[in-house]
Amino acid sequence: MSERSERSGFASRPTNADAWIRSAEVEPARIADAATARLTIDITPELRGRIKIIAFQRGVTVADMLRELLAREFPSTSGDTP
Repeated sequence: MSERSERSGFASRPTNADAWIRSAEVEPARIADAATARLTIDITPELRGRIKIIAFQRGVTVADMLRELLAREFPSTSGDTP
């Protein structure tokens, strides 16, 4: 059998996952010193395509566009935390 190459390629796995995750830069404008939570929903491929096209046309990311939409549709009330 031949030996595997030790060089790091496009799809190589990080040797230390914790350091790799911490090394990612987070844009402060997107996550403004607030705790965040991930939300997962199931949508059709057609809807996903439409959302991606509209976000591209507006020059924003899908995540930013959907955060704005959700904030507009579900505004904070007086008793809620920001």
